[in-house]
Amino acid sequence: MHLLLRTLMLLFTSSKRSALGVWEPSSLELRVLPTDIDIAMHVNNGMYFSLMDLGRFDLMVRSGIWRRMRRRGWTPVAAGETIAFRKSLQLWQKYSIETRIIGLDTKAIYFEQRMVVEGEIYARAHIATRLVSKGKPVTQEEIIQEFGAPPADLELPAWIHEWRGNNALPGARRSAPHDWS
Repeated sequence: MHLLLRTLMLLFTSSKRSALGVWEPSSLELRVLPTDIDIAMHVNNGMYFSLMDLGRFDLMVRSGIWRRMRRRGWTPVAAGETIAFRKSLQLWQKYSIETRIIGLDTKAIYFEQRMVVEGEIYARAHIATRLVSKGKPVTQEEIIQEFGAPPADLELPAWIHEWRGNNALPGARRSAPHDWS
């Protein structure tokens, strides 16, 4: 909820920016706001993922897939995320969120996102997303039919498959009991 207004503003302003292909990288310039920081006066670790949502929305809007997804009743949801930090983003600092799709498989669309200041990576994340419609996943075939096939040289790194396998929880229709033992 804390980024709702910024997200709505971004959906409007991104539609006015230059168009992109869905397989092209997006760059979104922002500034660290007081609502982005924690008591240590830098961007809170959890806030990075929320800010990165803005980068993915920018790519989806500018490539035209956001409009097509909404028309089909598809909603994006995060299925898995991992992040590494190098440096802290400070209050009022200018930075960009660099976003690109690095591939897809039968389970997800994978994004790489970077927080960049003056050409230097401050943080990098990999996000696995699903598209759902009426509570069910959209198939890879439907995604390719709607968005076009990925470039021939776009191949997911092997570690992504391993990460997803090691990190995945059972599907929502299966039991996932909590037990620390």
